[in-house]
Amino acid sequence: MGIKGLMKLLADNAPKAMKEQKLESYFGRRIAVDASMSIYQFLIVVGRKGTQMLTNEAGQVTSHLQGMLYWTIRLLEAGIQPVYVFDGQPPDLKKQELAKRFFKRADASEELALAIASQNKQDIEKFSKRTVKVTQQHNEDCKRLQRFMGVPLVEAPSEAEAQCAALCKAGKVYAVASEDMDSLTFGAPRFLRHFMDPSSRKVPVMEFEISRILEEMNLDMDQFIDPCILSGCDYYESIRGIGGLTALKLIRQHGSIENILENINKQRYQIPDNWPYGEARLLFKEPIVSTEEQPEIKWTAPNDEGLMSFLVNENGFNIDRVTNTIEKIKEAKDESSQGRLEYFFKPAKNLSIPAKRKVCHLDIFEY
Repeated sequence: MGIKGLMKLLADNAPKAMKEQKLESYFGRRIAVDASMSIYQFLIVVGRKGTQMLTNEAGQVTSHLQGMLYWTIRLLEAGIQPVYVFDGQPPDLKKQELAKRFFKRADASEELALAIASQNKQDIEKFSKRTVKVTQQHNEDCKRLQRFMGVPLVEAPSEAEAQCAALCKAGKVYAVASEDMDSLTFGAPRFLRHFMDPSSRKVPVMEFEISRILEEMNLDMDQFIDPCILSGCDYYESIRGIGGLTALKLIRQHGSIENILENINKQRYQIPDNWPYGEARLLFKEPIVSTEEQPEIKWTAPNDEGLMSFLVNENGFNIDRVTNTIEKIKEAKDESSQGRLEYFFKPAKNLSIPAKRKVCHLDIFEY
């Protein structure tokens, strides 16, 4: 289901399961972050003007590194421990969707060329963003940055949002941060939208709690997954005429996709042949995730020399800015703050700390 469709569905049927939060309210929390989604946001926002992206003197794009560096430091100063989760191999069922995205980018490139020729600034801005793709190199750059910063990362065997949800269900993180709301369909107990939004510091974080969603909508998890599948997901084309509200109505009336297919008006709703809803349901219920019982999520000291070489020598960052960054990371791990902050790291479900608190001891996070 698309983001707008699911947002409307939840707003209409489970409003109490959604709440706005300040970033600082996650002080002391460990948050799993969908890395590729964040990188995409940085590429389309950070330092971008029309078709021009932020680059170094060699012409290499650095928007993703600038965004990742700035946002990680911002989280550290808010007393938050991010755990970046990177995509692995997509499931076979997603190949059709990936092909569709490829052709959409190709179409956007053609529209962009026309916009440039006519000097239509609004269309240039719109279509240039639609041509953006997170490459393997972007991912590898950000992995290197995180390792030099001493920030933990997880490489998922398949989809990052599924691995994020698994970490949250296992209690290894407090919540999942992404713009892809499939994390809820994967069963993430808590899901955060706009957590990594680089467009404005004033955008509130939207928090969703799956248990409250199911309670308010009077559904079990299977019944929540089915309308998400029925109204369209990344694994196949959506069925024309069935949006989120219609899908929910059909599930409440018939109980499952199987029963819907037996009773649906097939002249009104055209169901594709060999529609793989069963395979999609299995991917949501039993996703491809790491089987390690204890995936290593460990902070280490920043590698000063590595950061300097990577950011300054390889990517043209300002040496003073990188030096300041290293000091901020070290400040966040200052051993002297442990005694003062240990009080806040007792298990607490509604922890809220004033935004002025910046220093934290990252080795004592509860989640």
